[in-house]
Amino acid sequence: MDKLRAMEVFVATIDAGSFAAAATALNLSAVMVGKHIQSLEAQLGARLIDRTTRRHRLTEIGAAYLERCRDVLASVQTADGVADALRAVPMGTLRITAPVSFGAHRLTPVIGEYMAMHPHVEVDLSLNDRVVDLAEEGFDCGIRMSRTIDDSLIARQLAPSRMLAVASPGWIASHGMPGHPSELEKYPLLNFAAWGPRHVWRFTQGDDVVNVPVHGRFSTNNGQALLSAAMAGIGVIVQSDALLAPAIAAGHVLPLLPDWELPTRAVHIVRRPEARPSAKLRSFFDFVVTRLG
Repeated sequence: MDKLRAMEVFVATIDAGSFAAAATALNLSAVMVGKHIQSLEAQLGARLIDRTTRRHRLTEIGAAYLERCRDVLASVQTADGVADALRAVPMGTLRITAPVSFGAHRLTPVIGEYMAMHPHVEVDLSLNDRVVDLAEEGFDCGIRMSRTIDDSLIARQLAPSRMLAVASPGWIASHGMPGHPSELEKYPLLNFAAWGPRHVWRFTQGDDVVNVPVHGRFSTNNGQALLSAAMAGIGVIVQSDALLAPAIAAGHVLPLLPDWELPTRAVHIVRRPEARPSAKLRSFFDFVVTRLG
C-alpha cells in the first residue's frame, strides 16, 4: 500500500478515536482502515496501536511515530502549496535556449518586456546555434529555426525569419550595386560556416531561380562576426533580418537585390510536454507567441 496514504489513515484514526470514525471521515471501510495500519506495522516491524475489544491505545512506538507522521504530512502539504503557487503565479528561474542572432536581437527585448511584467521571474538565456536537447540540458523552452519540429515537443510557430543579402556602403561604392544575383559570383562572398563549405544562396523572382555558390576567403561560425566583416567592407553576406535590421537602420550595411527573394526560415518556440506547465513557462510561451507570432 501507499505509505503516505497509510500515514494519513493512521493519523486520522488517532484523531477520530476509532477505526469506524476514521472510516467515515475518510470515506473508507473500517476493514480498509485496519489494512492501512497493519501495512505500516508490517513495514516498521512494530505495533502502533494496542487493540482491545473496548478501546484502542497508542503504543510507545506508535506515539512517537504519530508525531513524525504529522511532520511528514505537514511537509507534504507545504510542498503541494509551493507547487500550486508556482503554477498560479509566474516565479522562479526560466531557462531558455535560442540561436545566437535571433536570441540576441529578437528574443532578448521580448524577455525584457516579460520580466518587467513578472518581477518574480529570473531568466537564464543560453545562445547557441546548435540544436539543444531541452530535457537533457535542463531547459524550459527554446527557439528552433526549422520547418520540422520533433513530435515529442510542444511547438508554436512564430513569424518567419527573412534572409537578406547586404554589403557596406564602402564596398558598394567600390564595386557598384549588383542588378542581378549572377553578378555576385565575381565578388567575395562571406560564408556562414554553420551552413557548410559548399553553400549556395538561392535567389528567386517569380518563376526565376538563381543559385549563387558561396566563395570567398573569409568564413566564420558567428553571425555577428560575419556582419562585422561586411561592415568592414570585406565582402557580401547573407544573414537573417533579426541580425541585420539594426545595422541597416544605422546605415552600416545596405540591402542588395531588393527585387529578389532569399528563402525564409521557419521559427518556432518549443517546450517539453507537461500536463500542468508552471505559470512562468505557460505565461512566457504565450507572451512570445503574442509578440513574435
